[in-house]
Amino acid sequence: MQKKTFWQQYKMPILLLGGIAIGAVIGIVSPSLGVMLKPLGDIFLNLMFTIVVPLVFASIASAVGAMANMKRLGKILAWTIVTFLVTGAFAGIMVLIWVNLFNPSSGVTIEMGAAEVEQTMSASDMIVSALTVSDFSELLDKSHMLPLIIFAMIFGFCVSACGGEESAMGKWLTSLNQVIMKFVSVIMKVAPIGLGAYFANLIAVYGPELIGNYGRSMLVYYPLCLLYVVVFFPLYAWFAGGRQGVKRMLKYIFTPAITAFATQSSAATLPVSKEACNNIGVPEDVSDLVLPMGCTMHMDGSVLSSITKIAFLFGVFGMNFTGLGTYGMAIAVAVLSAFVLSGAPGGGLVGEMLIVSMFGFPSEAFPLIATLGFLFDPAATCLNASGDTIAAMMVTRLIEGKDWLKKKHETRKQAAVSDEELETASCN
Repeated sequence: MQKKTFWQQYKMPILLLGGIAIGAVIGIVSPSLGVMLKPLGDIFLNLMFTIVVPLVFASIASAVGAMANMKRLGKILAWTIVTFLVTGAFAGIMVLIWVNLFNPSSGVTIEMGAAEVEQTMSASDMIVSALTVSDFSELLDKSHMLPLIIFAMIFGFCVSACGGEESAMGKWLTSLNQVIMKFVSVIMKVAPIGLGAYFANLIAVYGPELIGNYGRSMLVYYPLCLLYVVVFFPLYAWFAGGRQGVKRMLKYIFTPAITAFATQSSAATLPVSKEACNNIGVPEDVSDLVLPMGCTMHMDGSVLSSITKIAFLFGVFGMNFTGLGTYGMAIAVAVLSAFVLSGAPGGGLVGEMLIVSMFGFPSEAFPLIATLGFLFDPAATCLNASGDTIAAMMVTRLIEGKDWLKKKHETRKQAAVSDEELETASCN
């Protein structure tokens, strides 16, 4: 593989952060110019909002539609998804406890008005309205993401049952998904300008004190990530292989973790994660499925990031981040946005759009959490990618049984003895 230069690895984050920084400077130095740039930010924001619905549908339907004739792989796939969802739920519960102990918006002085809260509904009505809509056309509304996701999954299963990715519909979905991904990549080319313009207006209108309010969130999020690694990674490894699983995890996890933190890319970390899984003893058919899926679907660090950002926005807009309904929706949005959208170019930004849409925050909320996303990304990617290796260990335990590491060690030992005997025989 050709080694990428620093610019090739960090081009997009540098451009995005550079655009935001330039916009902030413009807003401070020339507030009138910052206000004039607002239409550019609005155009970018509108382009992002319009692509959310087709992106969610195409990505889910095409992925599920391709899942046909898998036998053992089907079993691996099922346990992989369960593992991703369970670890994501644990991450969500942990961050909910954490942000209630350490409020990321504490001391925030941004006054942007309060977001409107819909009239309280009964529990049954909330479930129905959260999961379904009464008309197909309502699926095209970005505020109905959960029903769209459920519809896309059912649609994908039907495609799989009718020929899968080789069927005409399967090929059409694959092509549609590729076109939409390309569309997103085109939008992302103007993201530095769009975010810079929007941020210039925010600074011009709400003042330079806006920038200082991110420090508290950083102090809340990074220790949270460290705590998650220290507490949950050993627990997951212990479930996967007992004491030996923890030892092998500790021996081989640092290389993918450091690579992910440095590159801020789960995809770039994939070869390193694959090597770590081979060294640990994970079967190749497990790692070949779990790791690529993990690049786009296993996002514990992103779950921690998403709920921290949600709690931050609740504080900024004067809303109480309390109640089982709010917590459940926060976990669902965090897990699903990470599960579905992270594989797209700029998927993190699209996931943040999902947060803004589903909680009814005003559009001004997007640049706020987009900036937090850039600041949180190194630690989030580190947890995401290194967690893929541990997830592969957990799936192996569910497929092969609790003694899989012992059996693997014995198999390798026998193979080594056989190789030594062959070498001795050849020498004689």
